[in-house]
This record gives sequence, C-alpha cells and structure tokens, in this order.
Amino acid sequence: MSVSISYKLKNSLQGALAGGGDPATSPLYVFGPFLSLIVAAGAASVTFGASVWMAVFTVFAVSAMYRFVMIWVTDGSGGSGLSEEEFGGWAVKINASITVIEYTLTFLVSIAALVTFIADRFPVLNKQILFTDIRGVVAVLFALLVGFLVNRGPMIAARFFGPATAAVLILLWSMIFAVVYQHGLHLPQIDLRAFSGEYVHFTLGGYARILALMTGIEIFANLVAAYEGTAREKSRKAFGSLVIIMGTTVLTMVIVGPAILALSDPANPEVSVFTQTMDRILPVPLAYLGSFIGIAVLLSAAAASAQGIQNLSLGLKHRHYIPGYWGQRNKYDVPTIPVWLQVSVVISCFLVFGTREETYLALYAAGVFVLLSMTGWATTKRLLRKLKSGWVFNDGIALFLCIVASLLSTLATLIIFEERFFEGAWMYFVLVPLFFIAFNHFRTKLGAPTQLQDRLNIILGATPLTPMRKMVPETVYNLKKIMVPLDGTDNAEAGLPSALKLAREYGASITLVTVIGEEREGMTALDAAEYLRHVAGEITSAEVEVAFRVFKGDPAEAIVRFSNEARFDLVVMTTFGKTPTERLLSSVVTYNVIYRTTPPLFLVRPIDEWRCRRSDFRRILVPLDGSPISEQCIPYAMALALRFHAEVRLLSVPEEGGNTELISSLEKYHSNLTRQFTQLRIPVHAQVLGSGAARTILEVANREGVDLIILASHGSGGIDRKDYVKLGSCVDRVISEAPCPVFFVSSTPPENF
Repeated sequence: MSVSISYKLKNSLQGALAGGGDPATSPLYVFGPFLSLIVAAGAASVTFGASVWMAVFTVFAVSAMYRFVMIWVTDGSGGSGLSEEEFGGWAVKINASITVIEYTLTFLVSIAALVTFIADRFPVLNKQILFTDIRGVVAVLFALLVGFLVNRGPMIAARFFGPATAAVLILLWSMIFAVVYQHGLHLPQIDLRAFSGEYVHFTLGGYARILALMTGIEIFANLVAAYEGTAREKSRKAFGSLVIIMGTTVLTMVIVGPAILALSDPANPEVSVFTQTMDRILPVPLAYLGSFIGIAVLLSAAAASAQGIQNLSLGLKHRHYIPGYWGQRNKYDVPTIPVWLQVSVVISCFLVFGTREETYLALYAAGVFVLLSMTGWATTKRLLRKLKSGWVFNDGIALFLCIVASLLSTLATLIIFEERFFEGAWMYFVLVPLFFIAFNHFRTKLGAPTQLQDRLNIILGATPLTPMRKMVPETVYNLKKIMVPLDGTDNAEAGLPSALKLAREYGASITLVTVIGEEREGMTALDAAEYLRHVAGEITSAEVEVAFRVFKGDPAEAIVRFSNEARFDLVVMTTFGKTPTERLLSSVVTYNVIYRTTPPLFLVRPIDEWRCRRSDFRRILVPLDGSPISEQCIPYAMALALRFHAEVRLLSVPEEGGNTELISSLEKYHSNLTRQFTQLRIPVHAQVLGSGAARTILEVANREGVDLIILASHGSGGIDRKDYVKLGSCVDRVISEAPCPVFFVSSTPPENF
C-alpha cells in the first residue's frame, strides 16, 4: 500500500526527519531484551560482538536491496508494490494483512517503551493500582491521546510530534561523541566461539533481537513518492534519508553498544539499560533531557503507526479490500474508525498482557522480517530476469547482496518464530489467514477497481497529495526556439500567426523548414529556398529573428530529426479535416510527426473558424484522466498561463458517469492540483463532468470559448502501447475536431518526466 503525503520533501535530511521516527527509536529499546538474554546466560563476553556485527551486515545488505526497490517502485508502495509486480495479487493481501498487525505492534512497542522511559525517572509508575500497575494506566492515557491527535489530521499531528526525530538524532550523536571522548573507540570484537554449539543459540537469539532496529526501514521506500524531482531524483533522496537514519543507528550499535554492555545492569528492573548508560556518560541535565526526547520520539512513532493505519485503510478501501465506510473521512479529512479500532486493540493488550516492550518486540520483528523476506526475494527475482538479457558486473554484485539480504531476513524470521512461537508468534498463522479471507471476501463482493480508481488511490491516499513535482514553470518550459514546417501551401502557413505571437511574447526565434520528399518531385531545393526566403521576409521584424532550412528525404523523419538535434522548444504545424478519411488523405506528414516523440507540437486546424487558426491564450483547457502521463501537460499549462495571464480550466471526465465515489475522488484530486496553480497566482477552474471523454472535451471547448487545449498523447492507456497505438482514441478525435489550436505533448515514461 502506498504512503500519502501533503508536502513535497526537498532533500534527504527532510525525509529522514519525516520518516525516521520509528527506526531512530530502535536503539532506545533493543538493547534491553538483547542484553537480558546474553548477560543472564553468561554468554555476553563471547556472543555480543558476533550478534552486533551480523546485524550490521544485515542492515548493509538490506539497505543495498532497498536501493533497487526505490529505483523500481516510485509510487510509494515500496516493497509491497514490488512484491505485487513479481508475485501477483496474493502478495498484496499477505503484505496488507501483516502490515495491519505490524502497525498495531508498532503502536504497542512505542507506547510500552515510552512508559518505560517515564518509569525510569518516576519508579512510582511500577506500583500496583487496582487490577493493574500505574504504568498501565499511563499507557492507556497516552494511547488515547495519540488516537485523538492523529484523528485531528496530519497538520496537528505533525506540529505535535514533528521535531522529535531531529531531537533523537541529536541525542544519539551526542552519546556517540560522549562515549568516544570518555572511553575511546572500542568496537565490538568477534569471538569465533560464538558460532560453536554452546553459544550459537544465544548468538542467533541476540542477533534476532537486535534486528528489531530494522523495523522501520520500509518507510523510506514508502516515502519515495513524497520527494520533489524526477523519479530518479526521488529515489536518490529517499535512499539518502535511509542512509542518514540507518547509519546513525548502526554507529550507535557499534560505538555506544559496547558502553551499554559495560556500564549498565540488565538485571535492574527499575531502569532501562539505555537510561542507565545516559546517566553514566551525559551530564545530569542532558541525561534527563535525553529521557524527555526519548518519550517524545516514541510518541511520534506511535502516531506514525496510527497514521499508517489511516493510509492503509484508504488504500484498501479504494482497492475494494474493505467496506467503504471503514475509510470514511471526518471533518479533518482523515478516517477515524481504523485508528480507534487500533487504539482499542492496543489498550486491551496493555490491560491483559502488560506494558513491557519485550512482550511485543519479538512479535513486532517477526512480521517485519516476513515482509523484508518477501521484498528480498521479489528483488532477487527481478534482478535474475534482468541478468538473463545480458550480464552486467554491477547487477551481479547487486544480485549477490540481494540473495544474502533475503537469506538473512528469512533466517531472522525462522529464529524469531522458533523462539517465540508459543509466546505469541503463532498468532500470525491465525490472523494473517483471517485477514486474507476477509480481503478476498470484500474484493469479490465489491469487484476490482477501475484503472483510474487505482491511480487515484495512489495519489490521493489519506491526505492531499500533489502528483507532479512542485516547480517554477518558466524553468521547465521557457520557449526560445520555434520550428514551423511549411510545404508551399496556404494551409500549412495557417500556423504562422500563432508562431509569431508566441515568438514575440517569449523573445524566441523562428526557423521555417521545408522538406523535399518524393511527393514533391516538382519542387527543387532552389524553389524551396526561394519560397522560404519570401515567407521569412514577410514575417521578419525587429522583435523576431527568422531563419530557414531546406532538407531532402522523408518529411516526417526529417522534421523529427531536426527538431531533436537542434533542440527546438516547439513545433508549429497544421492538421486537416474533420473525418478520419480526410485526415489520412491530406495530413500524412503531420500525423507521422505526431506519432513520434518530439518537442511539444502546436497544432492548428486551417478551417474557416478563426479560433482554429489564431489564439489569444486567455482560456486554456487541460483535460486530465488521473494518469501520471496526462499530468505531463501541467507544467506547460502553468508556463503559458503565467506568460499570457491566462485562466486554466482543468477537466476530468469520469469513466463511470454515475459513480459518486469516483467523482468525489476526482474532485479532491482537482483540489490538490488547483492549490499549485493558485500558489502561482494563476486563475484556475476545475470541473468533473460528462461521461465520454472526447465528446465532453470538445463540448466544453466550444461552450466556454477555449483558446487552447493542452493534451498528452496516451493518458490512462499508458505509454507502453505507443508502439502499436500511436494516439489515444480521445486525443485522436480532439486533434481532428478541436475548435481551437491544440498544444500536444508527446508522452514520455513518467520516471523520465
């Protein structure tokens, strides 16, 4: 399932602070269960270093694996999206089932560890009161507080919990420097006896407990969609965020970890080993501030898990895996039912099983490692398929690391289930099948969502999401070079007025082009040059520089080649006729150019209606079908609207005219888009209406006197089919019947945009 965001992250540090709350908290609580096991058994001196370095190597291998996940899956669905692509729909249901359990366990562990931090400073919390201890009552109150704040929307939650991750990173680095300054740099030592029969059980058991530090690593793959930039830039920034958080965690393990072993007493039930170490190496005020920071970041992690349930419920709702009312939004635009259900389960667990984090930690890690294993084997499968088409050394190294990561994740899963099967791990074998059956039931009952519904699920989610990157349009599309192909006919010259208007406004140059092909046997190169010289003389002015070129060969190929080689920003051409027959007979060159990837085309219909031949660019219509390809029009619409002080009209035509839920989703989608236009002070009006896309676009263009329609070539049909479906059917009809010029964007793969 995807993670939704309402703000685009600009860099890796922002991403680390936004998504690193869960993994950054892990050093605060993993040492307790780890040291309790090996110290009580008298095995710490032998197994400590081996367990730690095994965990470090696993972090390295899994992080390398996630680098590929982030490159391949950029919609925010992360490992679950890759698992679905490689293994099919069953993987999504398994993933969603475990994720529901994991979010709840994250909430449990975070609040339990939070109460432990408070009890470290106020031991009175460990005293009994009626049927439970005071810490149980405090845990219940904090759970209710988190549920209340999260259900008041992401803005409130962000303000309340936001600074916590930055604070815990500062705390961890303070401890790293304090340990090195006071005790020197003493890294854990590996004793090979740790792998002998006497100790191997404790080595592997400790390894599995430490690996709870990886429970939040998937969040960075989920955050890829939240960054600014192209898909490649997003994946790079997301991986940078992962490196910041997991790098800090690993350094804490290998530098502060030995100090915790040396300075703390795991047998002390009153104070956690992390707090004991803080008190020994930090001045008193900083140690107490560290406790406050720990409480804040654990509260933040609990809130993040509740928000995760909100996002997941909306994803499941839109994909028809749960009833619609479970994702019903409140006045703060977030679903409340999933959070209160989660809080109810958490409170019940606290009252029945207590509030010690070790009670839930192994179960917490077990589900995570099932998911990591699925992601690892999905990554391995894709790399194997890639290598079959040709061996690349780097991909071979990546395959080795992914296999290692998959094996280690699977090993950790087996260890945890073997150790804790009768202590609660058996519940996965009951709960996962129950969730799977429930998801299947509702999917069968509600039917599969349409392609558009699937897309809207990704881009809407629990909070408003802007699907394109935030941008300054003029830097994306600044018109400097215009090409105008001419063939000596009056019809072909019908695009010249619009080309001149654009050139004057932008200070652009115009290059006139004629291509002498087989169908123009009567025209020589000299004739063509003379013709273009006359036209250039008529339109040349002090404001516009005009040049001309003559080529021989296939007209469409020559135009496309020259437009790309000379890096033109726009090609102005004419198109003909109303019927398909007329188009095919009279506009072969134009449509052959349209079929290829070129700079944007400005298409003019040279008919009697003046709007078809000239444009004031005051009313720009942008049809959107919810696909990332259709959104490639938006930067051009912004740039032209800013230059010509135009009004932009966004239009979406529902695939199912009477589907009120789909219409509501499209309206929210438009609300997010219009926000970016209004931030740039561009007048914008959005409509969701009609049932037939082409017909509705043409009706709106005629009725509202639109001056320009901006279209992408394939829309929701997808770029993958462009080799055999040259234009989307909607685009084909609009180009041939539009009552005004059409600004045509040749679609490119979304990751390149």
